[in-house]
Amino acid sequence: MSSISIHQYNDPQAVFDLIDKQFSVDDNVLLDLTKTFLEEFKVGLANYNQAMAMIPSFVTGVPDGTETGTFLALDLGGTNLRVCEVVLNGDKTFSLVQQKYRVSETLKAGEATALFDYLADSVDAFLTTHATTDYTSPQDNKEAAASNSEVHLGLTFSFPVEQTALGSGKILTWTKGFSAKNAIGNDVVKLLQDAFDRKHMHVKCVALVNDTVGALLSRAYTAGGCIAGAIFGTGTNGAYIEQVANIPKLAGSAAAARGGEMVINTEWGAFNNSRSHLPTTPYDQALDRLSINPSFQAFEKFISGMYLGEIVRHVMVSLVDAVPKALLFSGKSTPELNKHYGLDTSFMSAVEEAWIGDSNEPDSFEHPPFGQEFSKEQLSPKVVAKLDRIRKTIVEHLAFKEEQVSYKDAAIVRWICSLVARRAALLSGVAVATVLIQTKHASLKGEHSEIKGINDRLGLGVDGSLVEHYPNFTKILRESLRLLVGEAVEKRVEIGLAKDGSGVGAALCALMALKHS
Repeated sequence: MSSISIHQYNDPQAVFDLIDKQFSVDDNVLLDLTKTFLEEFKVGLANYNQAMAMIPSFVTGVPDGTETGTFLALDLGGTNLRVCEVVLNGDKTFSLVQQKYRVSETLKAGEATALFDYLADSVDAFLTTHATTDYTSPQDNKEAAASNSEVHLGLTFSFPVEQTALGSGKILTWTKGFSAKNAIGNDVVKLLQDAFDRKHMHVKCVALVNDTVGALLSRAYTAGGCIAGAIFGTGTNGAYIEQVANIPKLAGSAAAARGGEMVINTEWGAFNNSRSHLPTTPYDQALDRLSINPSFQAFEKFISGMYLGEIVRHVMVSLVDAVPKALLFSGKSTPELNKHYGLDTSFMSAVEEAWIGDSNEPDSFEHPPFGQEFSKEQLSPKVVAKLDRIRKTIVEHLAFKEEQVSYKDAAIVRWICSLVARRAALLSGVAVATVLIQTKHASLKGEHSEIKGINDRLGLGVDGSLVEHYPNFTKILRESLRLLVGEAVEKRVEIGLAKDGSGVGAALCALMALKHS
């Protein structure tokens, strides 16, 4: 049964026109969202316990590529956890050995002690089977260098944490399918260290870093500088360098007295949880209502890989259920199509790649309107070849029989995927534009404010499956940026992959913690 209202229509084309309108985001909406984003930035910088948490990371320096040392990094942020050994070579290069360990659904939802014991066991297993070097600390830190028997570890924890120092912070909430009990409100570093201690391991967690902060630090190390980091993958988040003077909630603290700059972890996945400005459709409402965290992480549910496939699935099911006559798959369905989260975003990516294909002439993208029937004979051979590949992708992922998937079905599925992905990329551009405006590297279209460093390159370190693999995601994100901050600024934005950002970022934070200990 469909989880949203089905379409009842007189004119089939009107249904497709409605869906197109629902997912289209015009310029004014993007501009309005950016203004709202800036307002939520300001509120989060001034006050604790806001949806847009704007968490001070206590990272006050950004690498320039000359840093050296060997460190262990533990990265927890999704289905897998990673344990890494990171060697910083001091010449903008690093070497990395890593091993992934799967986090079961039972661990995600069980007791926190069981989850953190598993993290400690994974580190122990890595040290036994994969570690290749001794864990010496930077040689200019004699006290740390003397304790060679103690392994120093940086923890990348990709969930909202209210950080109180570089090496401590309490968990605010779980995201991305986690709901471990008795963790919220506790210090994540202590939870991990307690697990190490229970197992009598000579490992000390000295630094806590969010994956987005890690992406910023990693890109800064390999590129010699960076102003922001962003994750566009299973989840989404951003971090940027802020003036401490612009963080009122730090007033009276030692950090405020020192002044200077600090990396802020925005937690922008929670932008506009009220959905007062986000371009919400019935499909988004259904996804949110049926999620494990209704009314939370609103922005993330519009743009991250965990949710895009589910939005597409909702649209497809609504067309299967349409009356008086089904508008997709002749009204047929499969257990895979009916399954909650049964459609992964990788399916969308495969469909888009098939449609782009190896032919970009205008006639290789043309087909009749969806409101009317069309047959293979009406299509050019180039379009037929593309739709054949999409039909095979549908058969492979959704377990339809090939004869159940028409060329029109394939074209409709491709169109749905492109609508959902384009909206996600445009909204992602809003988040990046907000950072550029907040840091005075840009002004919003139609507004005139003083811009600093008008010739500076603006480094953005990015990580995540969408930005790395999804066809045209970055291109559409840049389209959004051009609209919001102008072409001159957009051209100076250098988007670079923060390769192994979570691992290298944690290592760099561990180095900073030891230098300041």
